[in-house]
Amino acid sequence: MTAVFRPRRSALYMPGSNARALEKARTLDVDCLILDLEDAVVPDAKALARTQIVDAVTAGGYGGREVVIRINGLDTPWGEDDLVAAVKAGPDAILVPKVNTPADLQRIAHKLSVCGASPDLNLWAMMETPEAMLNAGAIGACGKDPQVRLSCLVMGTNDLAKETRARLVPGRAVMVPWLMTCVAAARAGGVDILDGVYNAFQDEDGFVAECAQGAEMGMDGKTLIHPKQIGPCHAAFSPSEEEVAWARRINAEFDKPENADKGAIQVDGKMVERLHAEMGRRAIAIADAIAARG
Repeated sequence: MTAVFRPRRSALYMPGSNARALEKARTLDVDCLILDLEDAVVPDAKALARTQIVDAVTAGGYGGREVVIRINGLDTPWGEDDLVAAVKAGPDAILVPKVNTPADLQRIAHKLSVCGASPDLNLWAMMETPEAMLNAGAIGACGKDPQVRLSCLVMGTNDLAKETRARLVPGRAVMVPWLMTCVAAARAGGVDILDGVYNAFQDEDGFVAECAQGAEMGMDGKTLIHPKQIGPCHAAFSPSEEEVAWARRINAEFDKPENADKGAIQVDGKMVERLHAEMGRRAIAIADAIAARG
């Protein structure tokens, strides 16, 4: 069976309390929209934000963009109502904040079943606490349990810095062990992973450098805080034309009958292994999905 890839190069946070932003989101060239009820919304505006997000998602008009609602934690005064409202609205996914253990996701998944949520509704998990770093492998493994519905991990580097007292410095050297641990956890669980936000949205050079770093780490995309970050983000996390062309060339050679049983072949004077063909198929599928999204 051919895997189906959904581009998640960019995921833009949009505050649910800002009706104008929710409307503008329908026009942005972004892969994913995270309609936020948590950090971006002050306590006095939580109820209004919830109503506006439900109305916006129910009305639709977001095209091929993946729509995700970030709820408040169930241990807050708003979490339970957020979850019920999100299920009613019917987004593509619900983003769960401050996931510490697999039990946090299992608890949400159970509530989704009780609420009669669509089987197509997925969970995303914020990785933003010291506990999450210590339990990353177990959290990522939830991706193998269809009842938990986990499809993506999201790095919350600002909260992680706050909770660990680590400093967010250029190059993120102090964050690299945690970032790579979570990449490994995502891959082991068969789910995607998105890099954390870049706060200085006016610093284009710094943003481009951090996107390149995330792509080198193996991240599938990056979370964003401003629409001006979308273009550079897509450039960093999209397969290049040369990469896709080479992938198609390799796969065409491996698909020939005479190469069906070979683990390695020569293509254009280079030795390539079947694993390169598998990697190439993923690049091709992502490129095709990006083109189809338009």
